Amino acid sequence: MKNTNLMKSIIVYALLLFGSAVMLVPFAWMLSTSLKESFQVFSVPVKWIPSPIKWDNYITTFLGLPFGKWLGNTIFITLLNIFGTLVSCTVVAYGFARFRAKSKNALFIVMLSTMMLPSSVTMIPVFYLFQSLGWMNTFYPLIVPAFFGHAFFIFLLRQFFMSIPMEMEEAAKIDGASTLGILWRVILPLTVPALITVAIFQFNGVWNDFMGPLLYLNKPELYTLALGINFFKSQNDVQWNYLMTASIVTMLPSLIFYFVGQKYFVESITLTGSKG
Repeated sequence: MKNTNLMKSIIVYALLLFGSAVMLVPFAWMLSTSLKESFQVFSVPVKWIPSPIKWDNYITTFLGLPFGKWLGNTIFITLLNIFGTLVSCTVVAYGFARFRAKSKNALFIVMLSTMMLPSSVTMIPVFYLFQSLGWMNTFYPLIVPAFFGHAFFIFLLRQFFMSIPMEMEEAAKIDGASTLGILWRVILPLTVPALITVAIFQFNGVWNDFMGPLLYLNKPELYTLALGINFFKSQNDVQWNYLMTASIVTMLPSLIFYFVGQKYFVESITLTGSKG
């Protein structure tokens, strides 16, 4: 029996290692390409270890384009999106989880149904709306929608709130706490894993967003990183080594943010399915 379990474990870990290796191949090629000369990018056979290693590619990338400005724009938009999403989704989710109201479940179903609308369907009406408001070439179209909630995040937080015992809120009410006081002092400290999960999702979505900035930002000084790295593409040529360099730098914050919050991410996904 022990030998059978050992063999199963070996097979499982071998499959996991193989799958991980396959998934890491594109990243390895991207890292290798970022350190190559242009003529070495598509050399045959593939040289995984560049010779010579061109660390200067990273310096050229940062000095050749206003990367610092684009980085600042991206950080500003991302932080405000995370803040707006956490505030709006937390309040709405708490209302759906705890308040008693007529047709509350029907409204919740209507809200969830909005997740079935592809973004491509609403893209043109939303574009004309922001254009009529005079928000073109501003950050408003990329920030303001976050303050009106997101159906998936509201659902996620609602499920987490419903897993918290009602007795804790009732005890706070006896002590004289208001609704906002209960949310702030009782519920939110217990909801940190779910909030971090929402922040991770929102961070990745906004940090890597290309379509939004492409639609609403036409001035290079307003570009985000995802849009700015396309300067390495032209009609007739692509500077693959510099493009991969910029892509790695752009990708690193997402990786760091995910690994820092991985523990809370897994905990939240586990607990939100415990009660419907």
